[in-house]
Amino acid sequence: MGMPPEERLGLDLKRTEQAVMAAKAAALSGSGLSVPQYAALAVLAENPGISGAALARACLVTPQAMAALLKNLQEIGLIERSPHPWHQKMLETRLTAEGQESVRIAETRAVAFERRLAGEFTPAERETLRALLARCVEAATRKP
Repeated sequence: MGMPPEERLGLDLKRTEQAVMAAKAAALSGSGLSVPQYAALAVLAENPGISGAALARACLVTPQAMAALLKNLQEIGLIERSPHPWHQKMLETRLTAEGQESVRIAETRAVAFERRLAGEFTPAERETLRALLARCVEAATRKP
């Protein structure tokens, strides 16, 4: 092999992502929401009326994945969708009262996890970590 596993940064990043997602899922377990559901509802709480395509971009998923997620959230009564007043083909998405309560509960749990994670680092270390991760994104998205 051209590079041993212990030298592959991508493997470390993937391991970190999986651990963070598993911990966030555990933190949200009592809220009744999955991590993707929580992410979508949290963005909706900050952006009432956002389109499905814009929501997909904000949540870093495909429009198809978001469409399925929104269908599920609508079926369980956490969101409502209606035609945009000017763009009839575009649906506006808003939280229902039940959706607002669900995201409030989940947000409390998610923030507790995020604070626990952030507490492992000093403010300077968090700033450095963010800068290093941003460089990873730049390197990964740069054209060869």
